[in-house]
Amino acid sequence: MAREVERVLELLGQAVGRGGPRVLQIGARTSVSDRNELNWRALLHKRFGDGLEFIGVDLVSGSNVDRILDICSTPIALRRVLGEQPFDLVICCHVLEHTRAPIRAARNIESMLKPGGLAYVSTPWSQAFHAAPDDYWRFSVRGLALMFERLEILTAFYSGGDVGLDVAYRVERNGHPQLDARAGAVEQGLFQVVLDHKDNRDVLSRQATERLPVSRTYLPTLFVNILGRRGGAGPVGRRRKVTSPKTR
Repeated sequence: MAREVERVLELLGQAVGRGGPRVLQIGARTSVSDRNELNWRALLHKRFGDGLEFIGVDLVSGSNVDRILDICSTPIALRRVLGEQPFDLVICCHVLEHTRAPIRAARNIESMLKPGGLAYVSTPWSQAFHAAPDDYWRFSVRGLALMFERLEILTAFYSGGDVGLDVAYRVERNGHPQLDARAGAVEQGLFQVVLDHKDNRDVLSRQATERLPVSRTYLPTLFVNILGRRGGAGPVGRRRKVTSPKTR
């Protein structure tokens, strides 16, 4: 994960050159439960110094929040809060699953980027229900890429969500993200765990509280991540001839 985040920062640095980036973080409010979340404001300030313009938005006020905003708002409402100037980077981590209209949110994120601007999006593929203020959706990598169809997907990867787990998995062909169904067999082999009836009952019997037979307490918290770029700065969307997928 540290390497993937470093790649985001390197690409942002290449895009803005000597200038400072304008960055928007959606869902910026921090809490005690977020102790393992990245402090994007601090990371970016360390890299770009006082040239950085960083705006953190959230539904409610709190630590790290500069402005109150719903990412599903109308474009007019967004401009009223954020101004007309587009962003070099939009960060949207662990937010889309809580929005009532995630496709509208995706369109808004795309529209707020400069040509060549970057969007880093992370959402759960498997995670326990967590209402903040409510919990509506789960996304696969290809579902997320489909939702951000106006962006060139530079990288797509899975990341572990357990405490202290710094791990990421990518499925690639020739160094490019594999975003079609041919990667499905690889992904299924990596992440699918099936226990027989006896083993499942043994797992449930060791739990401190009562669980239903359909419970799967061994299901990991797994996030899907994409880094996309808005067109307008060099060739975009070219597909290369591919061979067989592999994981990295």
